[in-house]
Amino acid sequence: MPTSSNAGTDVAAPAAPQPVRSLADDIRGRTDDELRELLQRRPDLARPAPADLTSLAARASTRASVHRALDSLDRAHLQVLEAAALQLGALDEGLLLTHLGGPDEHSDESSMGERVRGLLHSLWSSALLWRGADGLHVTRTVVEALGPHIAGLGPTAAEVRGTTPAALADPARLDDLLSSAPEPARAILDRLTWGPPLAVPPAQGAAGKVAEGARWLLTEGLLLAVSADQVVLPREVGLRLRGGRVHRDLLLGPPAVEGRSHEAAVVDSAAGQQVSDLLVLVDELAAEWGPRPPRVLRAGGLAVRDLRRLAQVLDVPERRAAFVAELALDAGLVGDDGSLEPVWAPTPAYDDWQQLPGASRWARLAQAWLVSTRASHLVGGTPPGGSGTVNALGPDVSWPPARGLRRDVLGELERLPEGTAPEREAVVQALRWRRPRRLPPTVDAVVGAVAEEAEWLGVTGRGALSHAGRALLAEADADRLAEAMHAHLPAPVEHVLLQADLTAIAPGPLEGGLAQFMRLVADVESRGGATVYRFTPDSVRRCLDAGWSVDQVLSALTDASHTPLPQPLDYLVRDVARRHGQTRVGSVGSYVRCDDEATLTAMLADRALSPLQLRKIAPTVLVAPVGAPTALDFLRDAGYAPAAESAEGGLLVPTTGHHRTPPRRSQPTPTIHTVDDDLARTLVGALRAGEESAAYQRAELASRPGPPLPSTDPTTTLAVLREAAADRQGVWIGYSDAAGGVQRMLFYPERVEGGRVHGTADGTARTLSIHRVTGASAN
Repeated sequence: MPTSSNAGTDVAAPAAPQPVRSLADDIRGRTDDELRELLQRRPDLARPAPADLTSLAARASTRASVHRALDSLDRAHLQVLEAAALQLGALDEGLLLTHLGGPDEHSDESSMGERVRGLLHSLWSSALLWRGADGLHVTRTVVEALGPHIAGLGPTAAEVRGTTPAALADPARLDDLLSSAPEPARAILDRLTWGPPLAVPPAQGAAGKVAEGARWLLTEGLLLAVSADQVVLPREVGLRLRGGRVHRDLLLGPPAVEGRSHEAAVVDSAAGQQVSDLLVLVDELAAEWGPRPPRVLRAGGLAVRDLRRLAQVLDVPERRAAFVAELALDAGLVGDDGSLEPVWAPTPAYDDWQQLPGASRWARLAQAWLVSTRASHLVGGTPPGGSGTVNALGPDVSWPPARGLRRDVLGELERLPEGTAPEREAVVQALRWRRPRRLPPTVDAVVGAVAEEAEWLGVTGRGALSHAGRALLAEADADRLAEAMHAHLPAPVEHVLLQADLTAIAPGPLEGGLAQFMRLVADVESRGGATVYRFTPDSVRRCLDAGWSVDQVLSALTDASHTPLPQPLDYLVRDVARRHGQTRVGSVGSYVRCDDEATLTAMLADRALSPLQLRKIAPTVLVAPVGAPTALDFLRDAGYAPAAESAEGGLLVPTTGHHRTPPRRSQPTPTIHTVDDDLARTLVGALRAGEESAAYQRAELASRPGPPLPSTDPTTTLAVLREAAADRQGVWIGYSDAAGGVQRMLFYPERVEGGRVHGTADGTARTLSIHRVTGASAN
């Protein structure tokens, strides 16, 4: 070991810094702060925690991780990265600025270089670039992930032919050639300039201007044949036609998003009213599905006719009814009861939820909606790649991108000043800049659906984000979220105003037992700031069927009303009660008995009751082969008012009027994990310790005969083998044979695919299984 003498003491000379030759070397040389920033920018690298910095670098260069990182880039980063990926070797900043073109609307000429350098640093912080002694390099996996036609440009002529024609290598000659192109050829070039660069040439010997232009381009080398039926515009020609620019429009800053401005109080008030309406709709859904649960389709979901009926009951469009049903499912308030003939019914959790204050009930719904991967706007459409119709509550409503897109849309609203309601097209354009690679083709419909659902849910009011909506995006806990909404909800009332036209007005939202009683004894006629209930013979009979007596109904109405009980309502209740139970239904199948023989005679003559096959067995008794529930339904539909009778002859009061699903263990909704400062600090400390241990092992192995060969995990092994195959270099590997021994060999990989690596060892072609490779080290 070299030493130097100083006052008789030998001091070891400091080791020379190792040259940075790859992403792994770059990452090993980063500071703790830079490593923490990398983990926070790319949280997928932290789970599961890598063993050391080498493993971290290998994971950062895997295709899945790089694709995920590219999908998170905005257009500014992506455009700079695409321009950088066109260069081989270290980046030339001057050439990069030339490829990017002049300043955009957000930059002037003096600041563009600084802005681009900031974007390059951000890309380096995300490990999409690595820094060597000669400058920044684009990682090989990034170039592969961007695809063969980066920014719509084709491959270079050298990549297609192996050499670059002289006409393409000399810019002056290329300009002369392009200027002399005939009109048909020029039309083809104009079509291919901004991509895609591929085209299908005319058939051999074809006539016409297009064929003439294509032949001229092929002859002059401005188009190159890549197959028998495909030609490509070389990158050199494409860049020259674009004037040296890689992109048609350079967008280094987000587009401005403007909209209408509202007072914050107006926004919050509108949101509170929407929440009040939503809570009523969820209660009405449960009240409808409790006694009459709709069946679950064989393929899962809710039948179209059941959704249509729900929309009629809620008095809303089917689109909104589907949203309410999906929201209740996401929050665990309704579910499949799992029986032999399954139905959709409220869960026991609904009963607990109903007892909470209104703001707390909303908080649970809002949190479930924000993390849901279901998209209710798909209901009624055609499933992707299939036929038929997407049913509410069905499997086709599940769409994993919905959660991320929902957050993106709301994030654009969050960036605006309070009370600003943007236009939909402005939000779409902002998203196209913010997530250019992750947006679906239906982004316009998605933005509209998210805006509509957010308004129904009270996350927005008048199109602007409410204070409670901002708290929801800030991931506030349920208590703080409820507190943010509580002040904006209409105050609940505990009374109604009975009117002589057989209606009752609730001047605010009803809660608790009064709300249940009013839904039982009356039908909702209209909703809004006040709810109007309509009393009908059917609604009063429904209450009597549930076991209420006429005196109890009248007493409850009198206690609930701030106005006297109207005489028409008193007459209605007493008239229905007088006729209620006169006709009794039991099982024979079933029997019908009534002291009024004229009523039974009318039943026998009624054609609407012919499916019951009624038969008189006594002056006051009819029998039918059908069951008692069916007979009850037919008689009620025909205008009679029968009551169910027990085997002892008494009035049969249902023991329960609502179906409930059995208790189930709720499935946790997958959430998006981030890396906070504390976790990043812990991980970096563990990575440093792991790297020290790996360095010690490498030193131990280096002292032994043969090359150092540390044990590597499969991710690192794959990365080393792919790098070696791309560079056509050999690697030393340890390979476990069938007998359990480990062989050392110098292996030259050629390609890695399907869990196997193909290459040569000792001049013999071999195919090895990746899972048998115990370690790999570059030669």
